[in-house]
Amino acid sequence: MDSLIRKVELRLRAVPVPVALHLPTGRQVGPAGAAVRLSFSNWSSLATMAAGKIGGMAEDFVESRLTLEGRMRELMAVAANLLTGTPTSSDTRWWTQVMRRAKSAAAHSSERDATQIQFHYDVSDDFYALWLDPRRVYSCAYYREDSMSLAQAQEAKLDLICRKLALQPGERFLDIGAGWGALLLWAAEHYGVDATGITLSRNQHAHVQELVKSRGLEERVRMELLDYRNMDASRTFDKIASVGMFEHVGHANMTAYFNKVCSLLKPGGMVLNHGITAGGLDYGQLGAGLGDFIEKYIFPGGELLHISQVLRDLAHGGLEMVDTENLRPHYARTLWAWSDALEAQLDAAQCVLASTTNAVRSGKILRAYRLYLGGSAMSFEQGWISLHQILAVRPAGDTAVGVMKGAQSSYPFNRSYIYR
Repeated sequence: MDSLIRKVELRLRAVPVPVALHLPTGRQVGPAGAAVRLSFSNWSSLATMAAGKIGGMAEDFVESRLTLEGRMRELMAVAANLLTGTPTSSDTRWWTQVMRRAKSAAAHSSERDATQIQFHYDVSDDFYALWLDPRRVYSCAYYREDSMSLAQAQEAKLDLICRKLALQPGERFLDIGAGWGALLLWAAEHYGVDATGITLSRNQHAHVQELVKSRGLEERVRMELLDYRNMDASRTFDKIASVGMFEHVGHANMTAYFNKVCSLLKPGGMVLNHGITAGGLDYGQLGAGLGDFIEKYIFPGGELLHISQVLRDLAHGGLEMVDTENLRPHYARTLWAWSDALEAQLDAAQCVLASTTNAVRSGKILRAYRLYLGGSAMSFEQGWISLHQILAVRPAGDTAVGVMKGAQSSYPFNRSYIYR
């Protein structure tokens, strides 16, 4: 074991944060009073650390084989420096790609998607309320000004989406994967649209229905418990938004997803797709065990594609991209705000989760989310994953449609209207 300990000590010399280790024998390694302390109950966890498999370390923490002490931001700085390479590297061999596509297709039936969404979003509404903003916006905020709070930045994001879509009173607006209803209600109350939201989460569906009723918006806002694939093709909308949803669609279904969106959009209409994208060019989950951890504990069935592949699938789906914006560092800041909020009330979070399940499972959920939020913030900072807003149109097929000849849509081909 001495060689393993020496290897770990050598790795820790490159880490900018002082780290102390408590080994299975009781031996202490590292400076007293270190900012980060790692306690190992078995040698395999130490070997995982020596190999730079930080996803495996995360699993050991969730399963109580490893104890982590220290501020989450410092823990993540240690994790980033333990990697032996970039986690965006992937196996690009053709048969690997074929197997991944087959796995993707099998993982995304309507029934499995519903189960996977409920696994994540139906953990507990009260748990999410502890660390999200008051509107429960569970997606990347937009820090238009550096001084903005999380709540202000989330409202700025909601308004940015509405302005990019140039929403007008009376327009039929669809929100695919509407979450806890923040965008749906913002669009209805600030832009006067007739709004429809869909979700696979029973908790979110019930929550939004109560909000709509309490605000007296029943005549022009509705929330449906519905898979986007099952929407009646005869229902068309002037504008569509999909925020933080297409990550659950799956690589094998992406063209079909955009094709369905196109069929629900009236000719000349606009759609904004806001979602997480991969940092690596080749389709595949993050390495170093990170992707495996997310798949097991957080987002079963979640898949990320590079923006270049997303745009290709969007075009195959019949849509024309007219504007794309990268908000990657905005999501890092958003996630750190969520992480800081959760870390500040761990006891309350444990109580909330314990009221919905047994003590063992509630402890695992809390430990998993702590690492998920901090690890995701680090991943966006490092550029391992990204966040893109893609504005697209369904061409009308008539060059006379639009403010410019050949526009074939309501998009003015001028960004000034967004920031005016």
